[in-house]
Amino acid sequence: MLSFFRKTPSISITELSKKLAKPITLLDVRTPQEYQSGHIKQAKNVPLTEIGRYSGQDSKVYVICQSGMRSRQATKILNKKGYDVTNVRGGMSQWTGYTVGGMK
Repeated sequence: MLSFFRKTPSISITELSKKLAKPITLLDVRTPQEYQSGHIKQAKNVPLTEIGRYSGQDSKVYVICQSGMRSRQATKILNKKGYDVTNVRGGMSQWTGYTVGGMK
């Protein structure tokens, strides 16, 4: 019963950039159009509308969106599916690192 009230773990954009030095599973839950306009190279696009069907191999997953709201929703869904999920606070709107696609 306590796990129902468990707070979703989260990290900052700065912490994420350090973690990206090693291979991690990073899911970008924005729409395909948002993803194509610029995303972190290692990120896999799994829109929030499809996150319930996600079935990745890694149990540890990081989730990012544009501002942090959709990724928080996604972490709750993935947590219920048994994944060890961490939300990225601030999302792509605060990301200043390298991106693929788009004009950033």
